Amino acid sequence: MDDFIFGTMDTDELRLKQYKQRRFGVSHLSNRFPRDPQPEEPVTLTLTVGQNQHAVAAWVYYSIDGADPEGEENRALHGFVQPMQWIKAEWDDLTWGYVHTYSCTLPGFPDLTAVRYRICIKTADGSIIYADNGNYYAYLVDRFSEPAWAKDAIIYHIMIDRFAVEPGKNWNQVQTIQDIYGGNLKGVQSRLDYLQDLGVNTLYLSPIFTCNNHHRYNATNYYEIDPVVGTKEDFKNLLDDLHHRGMRLILDFVPNHWSDQHETFQEAISHPNSPYRDWYIFTHYPDTYDCFFNVSTMPRINLRHPDARRYMIDSACYWLEFGIDGLRLDYAIGPTPDFWADFRLATRKVKPDCWTIGEVVDSVNAQTAFEGLLDGCLDFVLLEALRQTFATRIWTAEKFCHFLQGHQSAFPGHFSRPCFLDNHDMDRFLWAAGNRKQALKLAALCQFTLSGSPMIYYGTEVGLSQNRGTRDRRGGFGVLEEARLPMPWGDQQDQELIEYYKALIALRKEQEVLRTGEWKLVTAARDSFCYSRETIHSRLLCVFNLSENTQQIEIPQIWSTVLFSTQLERIGERRTHKWVDLAPMSGLILC
Repeated sequence: MDDFIFGTMDTDELRLKQYKQRRFGVSHLSNRFPRDPQPEEPVTLTLTVGQNQHAVAAWVYYSIDGADPEGEENRALHGFVQPMQWIKAEWDDLTWGYVHTYSCTLPGFPDLTAVRYRICIKTADGSIIYADNGNYYAYLVDRFSEPAWAKDAIIYHIMIDRFAVEPGKNWNQVQTIQDIYGGNLKGVQSRLDYLQDLGVNTLYLSPIFTCNNHHRYNATNYYEIDPVVGTKEDFKNLLDDLHHRGMRLILDFVPNHWSDQHETFQEAISHPNSPYRDWYIFTHYPDTYDCFFNVSTMPRINLRHPDARRYMIDSACYWLEFGIDGLRLDYAIGPTPDFWADFRLATRKVKPDCWTIGEVVDSVNAQTAFEGLLDGCLDFVLLEALRQTFATRIWTAEKFCHFLQGHQSAFPGHFSRPCFLDNHDMDRFLWAAGNRKQALKLAALCQFTLSGSPMIYYGTEVGLSQNRGTRDRRGGFGVLEEARLPMPWGDQQDQELIEYYKALIALRKEQEVLRTGEWKLVTAARDSFCYSRETIHSRLLCVFNLSENTQQIEIPQIWSTVLFSTQLERIGERRTHKWVDLAPMSGLILC
């Protein structure tokens, strides 16, 4: 089955194109060390120059006063300049040429200093070429870290229009699944008993701002709540109730683009001399402009403009002051990298323990570039591996374990990586798995025994699937709303699956080793694998059978008792042989 995951590098062709562009040209891509510098710690910047350019010199312009660094030739006009030194040349087989590396080290700076910089080369003909199409980069010198509460988060992802209506009301009568069903804030609050009983402690809520569609990812006002969703009083009541229960809320926030009906955009296209015209990037005024994935109703915001940047950051801070606990940043690779240093400083000043997570549907390199700017990124790379292994079953167990060995060590320990099986932009996991519940249970077991905070997309825990694929072209182009059907309640829910999720969540809460322990591969075969999670005080073994047949899996004697199983009735069972018997598509945890 073709499993589509929305993003900028979702095909081999796109990945190859980006790789070639970077290796042929002048590229930095936040390649600095350390990425998250402490006060007074020097930072080394690295630049690569491919065969399409011949550099005779390279240098960095940088500033620390909040203004952009500017320069001319090798002379700073604002800020400072630092020459880069040639380090080495490496042959690249794919581009069939040498890639040259340059480097320099910037001095350390005091706490809360935002260091902005641009890197450029001079070519043999005297041309000046800036790295990465002239991107402005930045890093923040600070002592900030992932908030302590995030390490224990069990996240529940709610698409508000499709989760619940307030008590006494019914879903709207809709003509198509793209219409507004009417889920709202009061509906969410009315279901907090359910969510708390399930065991989740953090809600991730889709956008709630004023908008004329159900998903609200192209809002018209970042300071107001859509009346269909509720009022600010409703939102405050929800937050107060959550916090009283010891729960938290992360709000989806879109800094890259908004609606073409936003008042600043309407004024920008109506009045050529409007101060808002420069909030957008017009290629042919007023009808051609940069927009999100070429969707004209979602113009991109020019966050290099000081007023546009201030508006966006101030609106994020407004909701943190209102009481939310964190932000999920939609399409975080959209804004220029220097935006995030300002964003981090401002949001941390308002709420020191806020959790900021980027949606970066890109490579591991692109995700780790946000170290020190955000607390982490949603783990889309792991998502794809989990779906290829447990849902579509394209990967063998050996390939999955080879991936995990690399992935578990690729990120710094303080970098948040919430892990998930599906979301609102792809087919639900259960649908991708051919509605095989056992595949979902096994994948969830893996998800909840890895290091990233687990996240459940609403309805996954009750068996919610869909009627056809999101990319199904019958009757026209498929729609993402196929994976956004309303949450079933009452007798429509799979009670056995709910109980399974409750037990899995309780296990993760009880076993600190699952949240903080070191991951170690124990064995891997074509259809089965084992890995351990270990601390000084505790260790668990997770065993998986991906085949359609019962497997006898030999494991070390130190693990003797079944702590958890996809077949819940096996819990407490003691092992009497040097192997364990696993039913088809099942798994267990031994202690």
